[in-house]
Amino acid sequence: MHVRLQRLDLKGTQVLAALDLRVTKGETVAIVGPSGIGKSTLLRAIAGLTTRFSGQIDAPERTALIFQEPTLLPWRTLTDNLRVTARIGAEDARHWLGAVGLAGRGDDFPGQLSLGQQRRLALARAFAMRPELLLMDEPFVSLDPELVDEMMGLFAQLRAETQTTTLFVTHVEDEARRLASRIVTLGGPPARITGDAQNKGAYFQLSASGVTSSRS
Repeated sequence: MHVRLQRLDLKGTQVLAALDLRVTKGETVAIVGPSGIGKSTLLRAIAGLTTRFSGQIDAPERTALIFQEPTLLPWRTLTDNLRVTARIGAEDARHWLGAVGLAGRGDDFPGQLSLGQQRRLALARAFAMRPELLLMDEPFVSLDPELVDEMMGLFAQLRAETQTTTLFVTHVEDEARRLASRIVTLGGPPARITGDAQNKGAYFQLSASGVTSSRS
């Protein structure tokens, strides 16, 4: 994935300045920076939800996006939320529900889930799509610290098993340090890349064999 932007404006205000961002296959890259700097706008541009920019974005066709809110289908069961959006069969849907700790809940509806469980379903839906690129916009926001810890561990496990290239936005430095193999910092305004560093001290080392802690 390669982003080459000259600028991006919203409602007459320049939000993103010139920036060049490349994410290679297999990376997990965190986008960090102050609230309101343009992190989510950049993610939405990559997802094709914002098109009023000058420049070029080369992203895989098979891209999944996890929003800050779960954005589920409330009138569909959990199984159908996966089958309809990820275009998978019932057996695969059961597999992904089990993978995120929702085994046996396939006939329930999103309204019967807690916020943390809804976020688990959103995570299952995204990975079930087998995306070439996974985009996540502050996926753990509004959860208490214990649930955030659980969700980060779950994401790390699924990411390790699938080797999905991932770009995620967060304003929490601990999330970036724990999950990302590389951290890109935006500053501004307008937003531009002010830092881009490998994260050798990540809590989780992601590999096909599983998740292992790099710190005691």
